Amino acid sequence: MDTTHLAVDGYVDGIPKPGTTKGTASFGLAISPDTHGPDTVFSCIAYDPRIVTVMLTEIQPGDVIRVSGIVVQPEEPGQPAQFTVDSLDVLDAAPGSILHMTLERFGPYVVVFDADSDTVPVFTDSGTWVGEAAGPDAIATLIDAFEGRGPAADAT
Repeated sequence: MDTTHLAVDGYVDGIPKPGTTKGTASFGLAISPDTHGPDTVFSCIAYDPRIVTVMLTEIQPGDVIRVSGIVVQPEEPGQPAQFTVDSLDVLDAAPGSILHMTLERFGPYVVVFDADSDTVPVFTDSGTWVGEAAGPDAIATLIDAFEGRGPAADAT
């Protein structure tokens, strides 16, 4: 088994959940490359009670964090690496609240679904504003227009 001690910055990919073992927390951590390649998502687990408490009570999807710990490479290709977290620093809070907003990734794009609005803000995972789709059905049209593949007929 290939293990490495590593410290990385990334954003929380999904809502942190209690781990399968009592007193643990699990979460996805998305790491964006410097280029326009796909994100790498680590499957993270925390055992330290202080980190578990923060992950389950304060952290929300989209928060940018720095973690360090031990990474175990997967034995099967295509599976996420397992990251056992031993330290956590919150670098930046995600915009909005998870109570009525949801962030979802579409490749290198992040969209914000808000229960209080029909429109869907879209930006790249590096923070570049793409635009606002008139609704969920217009997201692909907006992204295509941003990439120069067609008009943004239903986007504003």
